[in-house]
Amino acid sequence: MCLISVLVPLTIDMKGPVSGMGEKIRSTIVIPNYNGMKYIEACLRSLAGEPAHIIVVDNGSVDGSRELVQEKFPEITLKCFDRNYGFCKAVNAGIESSRTTYVILLNNDTEAEPGFVEALEHAMDRNPRAFSGAAQIRNLYRKELLDDAGDYYCALGWAFALGRDKPVQAYQKERRIFSACGGAAILRRSMLHEIGWLDEQHFAYLEDVDLGYRARIYGYVNLYIPQAIVYHAGSGVSGTRYNKFKVDLTSRNSVYLIYKNMPLLQILLNMPLLLPGFAVKTLFFMRRGLGKDYIRGLGRGFKLCASEEGRRNKLCFRKENIRNYIVIQLELWRNICYRFLR
Repeated sequence: MCLISVLVPLTIDMKGPVSGMGEKIRSTIVIPNYNGMKYIEACLRSLAGEPAHIIVVDNGSVDGSRELVQEKFPEITLKCFDRNYGFCKAVNAGIESSRTTYVILLNNDTEAEPGFVEALEHAMDRNPRAFSGAAQIRNLYRKELLDDAGDYYCALGWAFALGRDKPVQAYQKERRIFSACGGAAILRRSMLHEIGWLDEQHFAYLEDVDLGYRARIYGYVNLYIPQAIVYHAGSGVSGTRYNKFKVDLTSRNSVYLIYKNMPLLQILLNMPLLLPGFAVKTLFFMRRGLGKDYIRGLGRGFKLCASEEGRRNKLCFRKENIRNYIVIQLELWRNICYRFLR
């Protein structure tokens, strides 16, 4: 029977080995689902045999995808909400239910290659200062092209996926990145307790950049792990790459991301680049008929920053982290070149 999270707390034993594998499970895969009928079955079947617990967190789906998981995958833990609370709350519910060393976030419109979990774990084991690791995300429909080879953030206030729509051959080397895409990423659970979980004020979009940014401020690193391969349909729930819902919410969160993670002095330092960055984005979306949605989102972002919840979530500046702020700032400038040259 499906567990309704607002009524019944989820209980799950995560300490035993996978049947037949004779080894302790070290990762929990958390898959948020909202009306993912078109993709969820293929996603779960691709994980067959992977050494990990799997938790599907359903956000009030009404398309039958929740029932499909119940009927066809009874071995998988299903946690259900009564309505759509957003990607962040769903992921946090899965993290709360996990007991393993690592938590792996996975979109419901993905399909993983065999060995996906072990590739992520091994890279994290080799890098004890790594907070997160991003899988190599390829286009599900054109598998020779990349969808994401690590997320970056620059001083223009833009977040972007490196390698999108480019041949996969050029992105086969492990390296440090700014943040890991939440569509297919491994997180070190112990560090989550230190830096905080996903900020549910985001609802969805840029929450993974915010999380990676926060980890960087604390002095941790994020990795790109090309040995772990996932195929992604892209915008499986929200629709096209650009739509009103996504543009409005991403615009709002882009303002909140800056306010939350940058001290005032850093905001002022970046203002000569942030202002033209937002202006260019406004023109970009106006040409696509979404300018009003983008501007509306900016306004909602400023309101969120001024709200009691926004002020409470702002990361306090700590002088012991000043070296990390300097390193990050240098990357924000450098990543402008990454955005246009790679």
